[in-house]
Amino acid sequence: TGGGPPHAHAGGRDVATLVADPARAPDVDVTMTARKQRFALASGRAIDGYTLDGGSPGPTIRATVGQLVQVRLVNENVPDGVTLHWHGVDVPNAADGVAGVTQDAVPPGRDHVYRFVADRPGTYWYHSHQLSHTQVIRGLLGALVVDPALPDPSDVDEVALSHLYDGVRTVNGREGDLAVAAAPGARARIRVVNTDNGPMSVWVAGAPFRLVAIDGTDVVGPTPVTGAAVLVTAGARADLAVTMPADGSGVRVHLGGPTGVVLGAAPPPARQPAATLDPLTYGEPAALGFDPAAARRTFRYDIGRRPGFLNGRPGMWWTVNGRQYPDTPMFVVSDGDVVRMRISNHSGDLHPMHLHGHHAVVLARDGVPASGSPWWVDSLNVANGESYDVAFVADNPGIWTDHCHNLPHAAEGL
Repeated sequence: TGGGPPHAHAGGRDVATLVADPARAPDVDVTMTARKQRFALASGRAIDGYTLDGGSPGPTIRATVGQLVQVRLVNENVPDGVTLHWHGVDVPNAADGVAGVTQDAVPPGRDHVYRFVADRPGTYWYHSHQLSHTQVIRGLLGALVVDPALPDPSDVDEVALSHLYDGVRTVNGREGDLAVAAAPGARARIRVVNTDNGPMSVWVAGAPFRLVAIDGTDVVGPTPVTGAAVLVTAGARADLAVTMPADGSGVRVHLGGPTGVVLGAAPPPARQPAATLDPLTYGEPAALGFDPAAARRTFRYDIGRRPGFLNGRPGMWWTVNGRQYPDTPMFVVSDGDVVRMRISNHSGDLHPMHLHGHHAVVLARDGVPASGSPWWVDSLNVANGESYDVAFVADNPGIWTDHCHNLPHAAEGL
C-alpha cells in the first residue's frame, strides 16, 4: 500500500507465508471435527447448535510454553463454513482464523491446519471467527491453557469457562455449580473465561482471593482481596488464586450469579459486593519493556453510532472515527513500531474491544494514569463515556482486526 511520512510501505507479503516453522514437528497435535447438530449438555438439556468432537464446549487444549501446537480442523457439515481463532494468543497471522482476512472459511467436507508456538503462558480460548455472532453463541468454542515451563505451585488448577446456552449460564458446559475437590490449606487457581457477549462479575465467598493474571499476563504484586468483585469483560480471562480455609470450610467462586465453582464443601451463595476491583491501581508498578513516549504511530479509535446502510440495509450502525464499515480506517504500522491509541466511546453502549495478534498495556483511563501493575489486555471493557490510552509494540506482522467482542456489534460494523 502507498503511504507517506513517516513510513512508506511498498510491495507486500502473502499472509499465508506468515506461519510457524513449517519444518518443525508439533509437540501438541489435535484434530477436531466441527458439526452442526442437536447435542445435550451434561444436565441432559438439548441444544440446537454446533459442536467440536461431538460436544460443546470443545475439548480443552493444554500445552507448555515453547511447544508448537498443531490443530487440524475438519468441517463435517457446518453449512456456512467455519474457522478457529485463538483468542489472546499472538499467533502468526496465517493462523489467526479470521474468515475473509487471513483465510477462507473451511467449507463442509474440507479441513484446515493451524500451527503456532505457545510462547506465552496463560489462560486463553478458541472460537469460530466465521459468522461468530451465531456460531460462538451456539457452541463453537473451547478453552486453551498454556502452562509455564516451571510447574505452577497451585495444588488445584481448574478452568472455569462460562457460556450461556439459550440464556442459561454453564461452567465448562455444565448447568449449576462445578464442584472441585480441595483440601484445607490447598492453593487453588481458577481460570475464568468469559465467552459471552457482555461483561461478567466474578466474586469469591469463603476466603480472600488474589487476581493473579489478566488476559494471560501475570499481575505484579497481587494483594489479597475481600469485599470486591472482578469484572471480566466479553472475551477476557481472569485467573484467581485462593487458599482454602484451614478449618475445612469451602469456597465459592461466583460467575455472574449464584452459581459458579465450589471448592471443597459448598458454602451458600453470597451477594455480589458493591465494590469492583480496579486493575488501574491494583498490584505493583513494573517495567513495561518499552517506552510508550517513544511511540512512532499514534491513532484514535472513536466509537460512535449513526444512521446509514450496512450491506445495503438501513439502520443505526456503529462507527469508527465517524465512518461506517467497510469505510472504517485502517491503521498502518511498520514492524517494531511503538503504537499508542486512544479508544473513546460515545456510542450509547458498552463495547469490549479485542485486539488480535498483540497485547496492549493500559496507560490511562479518562486521563487518569495507571498506577498499579502493568495492565496488559487483549480484551478491554470500554463503557459509554469512557476513554482509554493504550500502547503496544507492533511486533507481529500481518493484517489484524480490532473489533468489539459483543459479537453482534462486530456483525453490525464495529
